[in-house]
Parts: sequence; structure tokens; C-alpha cells
Amino acid sequence: MRPRTVQVIAALIAAVAFIMAFMAAGVLLVSGLFMMVGLLAVAWLAWSLIRRVKLWGSLQQMRERRRRRPA
Repeated sequence: MRPRTVQVIAALIAAVAFIMAFMAAGVLLVSGLFMMVGLLAVAWLAWSLIRRVKLWGSLQQMRERRRRRPA
């Protein structure tokens, strides 16, 4: 039994649809990976800035204590 032209065209369309679905899934995974890398970079930046501001504040407090000491 030979496949009809419509069946061959439907099979080709289905194959293209499956390939497009796998490509979209791959793009989703890659974009999700890049999103996670970006979020981690922003989190590290915020953490390092907060740590630096805390250090700056403690340095300022030490300088104030030194200035207030009687000579």
C-alpha cells in the first residue's frame, strides 16, 4: 500500500513541528540558564555592595571613637 500525497505532506509537517518543538525547548533551557547566571551575578553584586557599605560604616564608627577620645 503506497502512502498518498496528503499523508506524506502531513508526515513532513509533523516532523517539522516536532523539530520546532525541540528547538523551542532547547531555547527555553538555554535562556533559563542565562537567566539564572544573570540572577546569580546580580545577587553577588548586591551582597558585595552591602558588605562594603557595612564595612564602611564600621570604619566610620571607629574613626569617630578615635576623635572623641580625650588627649
